[in-house]
Amino acid sequence: MILSVVIITHNEEANIGRTLASVQAIVAGGKGEIIVVDSGSTDRTVEIAKSFGAKVFVEEWKGYAAQKNSAIDKAAGDWILSLDADEEVSNELTEEVQRVVKYPPQGDKFRQKLPDGTSSPIFVNGFLMPRKNYFLGRWIKRGGFWPDRKLRLFRRGSGRFKETAVHEILEVKEYKSNGIVMSSRRLRGALLHHSYPTIADYIDHMNRYSSLGAEMAIAKGRRGFSLFNIIVRPIATFLYNYIFRLGFLDGREGLLLHVYHAVYISWKYAKAWELARKEKST
Repeated sequence: MILSVVIITHNEEANIGRTLASVQAIVAGGKGEIIVVDSGSTDRTVEIAKSFGAKVFVEEWKGYAAQKNSAIDKAAGDWILSLDADEEVSNELTEEVQRVVKYPPQGDKFRQKLPDGTSSPIFVNGFLMPRKNYFLGRWIKRGGFWPDRKLRLFRRGSGRFKETAVHEILEVKEYKSNGIVMSSRRLRGALLHHSYPTIADYIDHMNRYSSLGAEMAIAKGRRGFSLFNIIVRPIATFLYNYIFRLGFLDGREGLLLHVYHAVYISWKYAKAWELARKEKST
């Protein structure tokens, strides 16, 4: 059994070396491979990836989900670990991934009780892992940003990213066995997400994502100027995450994160209205 680590990149020289260094123990000695699909980086991303032994493919940008699925299609491993270029695999997660690949979960090892007292096998196709999000150098522990579980490890042939403009989600196929299914289980080791080292990075990211989110909102028919979506929804989101989900306990960094996240929501719906107005005028 081998593991394929798949990553998409674009101008990630500040992050990719750390990410690839964190998976060396998993793929070393013929135990796995690294697949990088780059969308035309103009910095040292490709050079750094190749220095870690990655198989690099340069392709035009097709969107987040399509680009990640392209990387998955190139993987030859029995198991696939999909990472973002700014994520790092912790030591604990490394050990868990190694165990999964070396001793793949089988149906007879996981069973679920049926109402009649008998049991049926559960087939595990994927694993969720918690993600630690770092904002301005601080680990954000509350406000919905921890444990922030992500489905990233899965059997080859069983997982694809759902085609959406933004916030792509990995979907894992289910095995049917005696009517009982569990397609994923949880790991304890964490992904370390080195997100947004500066406020400018976060604002740039939210600006891009709000534009993509606006396109999705348009597709869902949200075209009007809505005070609820542009004002009330962002405020309610801030209060829910910052107050009720204890985001205020993450200090100044938590305050800034939740303020700017609320602004992102407002931008998204304002941009959706703007796009709809442009479409109408043309």
